[in-house]
Amino acid sequence: MAGALRGPATRTVWRLIGLAILAVVVVLVCQGTLSLVDAPAPVAFALLVLAGSAIALSFAVGPIVAGAVDPLDPRRFAVLGLAPRPLAGVLAAVGFVSVPILAVLAFDVCAAIVWTAQGVPGLVSALTAILHVATCVLLARLSMAFGSAVLRPRRTRELSGLFVLGIVVVLVPVIVFLSSLEWRGRVPSALATAAEILGATPIGAASALPGALALDDGRGAWLAAAVAVATLALTAAAWLFAVERILTTIDNPVEARGRGGLGWFALVPGTPAGVIAARGLVYWLRDSRYLVNVVIIPVAGLLPCVPLLIAGVPPEIVALVPVPIMALFFGWLPHNDVAYDSSAVWMHITSAVRGISDRVGRLVPVLLIAVPVLAIAIPIATATYGRWAVLPAITGVAASLLLTGLGLSSISSVVGPYAVSRPGDSPFQQPQRSDSSGVTAQAVVMMGAIVLSAPTLWLGWLTITQDVENAVPAMWTGLGIGFAVLVLGLGLGSWLFERRGARIMEFAGTT
Repeated sequence: MAGALRGPATRTVWRLIGLAILAVVVVLVCQGTLSLVDAPAPVAFALLVLAGSAIALSFAVGPIVAGAVDPLDPRRFAVLGLAPRPLAGVLAAVGFVSVPILAVLAFDVCAAIVWTAQGVPGLVSALTAILHVATCVLLARLSMAFGSAVLRPRRTRELSGLFVLGIVVVLVPVIVFLSSLEWRGRVPSALATAAEILGATPIGAASALPGALALDDGRGAWLAAAVAVATLALTAAAWLFAVERILTTIDNPVEARGRGGLGWFALVPGTPAGVIAARGLVYWLRDSRYLVNVVIIPVAGLLPCVPLLIAGVPPEIVALVPVPIMALFFGWLPHNDVAYDSSAVWMHITSAVRGISDRVGRLVPVLLIAVPVLAIAIPIATATYGRWAVLPAITGVAASLLLTGLGLSSISSVVGPYAVSRPGDSPFQQPQRSDSSGVTAQAVVMMGAIVLSAPTLWLGWLTITQDVENAVPAMWTGLGIGFAVLVLGLGLGSWLFERRGARIMEFAGTT
């Protein structure tokens, strides 16, 4: 622990600042935990299970996201000829001596005090605290071993961005959901249900065991105990297996160096579709023509809200408008992707890339951008509307508009490409066109997505205006129609791409 502070003075200062911030956070968390001593058992159960689950999950995911370097990586001991089993045990035991684990231990001690005050035997509270801490230690060990063995040789800025993006997609809806709850002296039903579900999972079972006893839920207590003990046993076995494998496996540095520095190409599978997807991601994140389209979509979703509010439409209804519009435009975006890629599409045709590889690879960048944006926008819109029961309906409407648009775009970009600004030109500079093919392609994809999504839109409207029971049918209808149109669009677009290769080459050479 003292050695972690060694190094340049600047790094030491920042680490000391981080430790000070962590200490303040731990004090505040412990103070809040101890305030639950006099709280009703359901309230304490919900909060402590959610907190314990979040802590366990952070130990499982945090080292991978942060790219933490384990100073006690088993690879460092490979040259010493140590037996794997004793080494695994010693490294696991040393894992208890760290600043993050001390912070978790402080939280679990406070939680044990709370449960003891709630009538749970002190021995049970202490054992569950130890169980929770041990699980966090082994999860962190496994996470760092996984990151060291699999991710670090291929770790790039893009991979780190994907990890951070995944966390944002998960955290934002959760924060929006929790902030929209109204307690009014009791645990909200949605929060209580979430705590019960987490209490039966590996990340929350140890925290739920004393709470189930405090609630006189014998069945829940036995289930939590079984899951918690099984989780600890499985993580211990996985750690032992990981150490044995690490000590008996020789790394291939040539492969690691060969894949390094390739950005997105180092992350995707070595298939035609993967390479096309990686090249598309480079375009979507660097080419101003693509970036302008991405930036305009949220603006297009919010613009109709102003006239609707002026016209007197209720604000809670207006809050639901941007999500379908953004989903529609995201599905519409790749309708002319071949034209934007005209300077490189010849590589696909001359190398005899299958149509399905081209069609699937081009949709990956759109999905990678659209899914996180919608995953954040949908909970915010639902919370603003004020009733979480409509969430499945909004999800179904967004999925239907997005997926049907992508399916139709997979056909349109092959059948009706039209001239666009060249790479390097201003995205607002549009070439002159002698026909109306561009307007036709745009209208067909957009109107087609709306028409095909009409059943889902109707069920979503009924959910808001009549009966909320239509929410779940709207979700399944939207997903079913969306995936069906997407599959059909990919199939037909693939066939057309292979049949119209000569015309695509001619278009790419003359525009």
